[in-house]
Amino acid sequence: MASPGYGKRSAPDQQPRSATDVTLLPLRERHIAGFIDQLPDGAAMDVKGLAKQLPLYGQQAVGSALKALSVAGYLRRVRCLVTGEGGQVRWVFRTFWSRTARDNEWWGAFVGAERGRPQVAEPVAVSPVAPVVPQQRAPEPDRPVLAGVSPAYAALAQLGRADARLALSAADCAVLEPLAAAWFTRGVDADYLVQALVAGLPAGVDSPVGFVRRRLTDKIPPQVPVAPAPPAPGTPVRRVMMECTKCGVPGRAEALPDGLCRACRQPEERAPEASAELPAERDVRAYVAELRDLLKAP
Repeated sequence: MASPGYGKRSAPDQQPRSATDVTLLPLRERHIAGFIDQLPDGAAMDVKGLAKQLPLYGQQAVGSALKALSVAGYLRRVRCLVTGEGGQVRWVFRTFWSRTARDNEWWGAFVGAERGRPQVAEPVAVSPVAPVVPQQRAPEPDRPVLAGVSPAYAALAQLGRADARLALSAADCAVLEPLAAAWFTRGVDADYLVQALVAGLPAGVDSPVGFVRRRLTDKIPPQVPVAPAPPAPGTPVRRVMMECTKCGVPGRAEALPDGLCRACRQPEERAPEASAELPAERDVRAYVAELRDLLKAP
């Protein structure tokens, strides 16, 4: 068995075991597939561990068989970022097995569903971060709330009291209300909005409505990303990522068709040996040698 959290995992919705399972595979792959299918969940699935339990095949043969089983749609390797007890974070490596062969689309949807389960978070759950706003001055008395108006409209109506240069009419407040409301959706309150609009005013403001409209547009605070909700105590938090069956490089499911990266899907290209000479090089050298011999001739 593998360490807790690692090893084999059975994929859902498999057909019942039968004598015709994996019969279309070569003999070696059928033998190894039958052995894997009988292993319990959590069993070790590394090449070295499997080779120790399969005396007929060495590590290289087992690795080649796992690659063939991945291409045939029987397994996929994934890595999960798990947060356990005490807040310790570690990567665990799992091999999902299905005795029913699946195509790339099914495996991609399955890994996506694993990533989107409630106990899975991206990234590791953190405490919600409060919006960062400039330091406020000493608390002021609560501003009067106008009955029947939105907080955005009420804040605009208070601008003239905060600074007479930004006094707005009722019509001006109605026109600017949607722009001010966008500030409230980004986590600020009326005090923050008013202070941001009246800070650093020029000596004279010819058009209060135009000036406020420009500031509402240009100085709108950034949208603070919402942190994922922390899981219930004791619930493991995982980040799931598929990896290449052969070399273990991580990637998105669509970037790993058949569970293999591009380098492992392509046949290995052997570089020419250093001692080997290209035909063109040999022809040039022979031609030069002939010229030298002609020069030596009487």
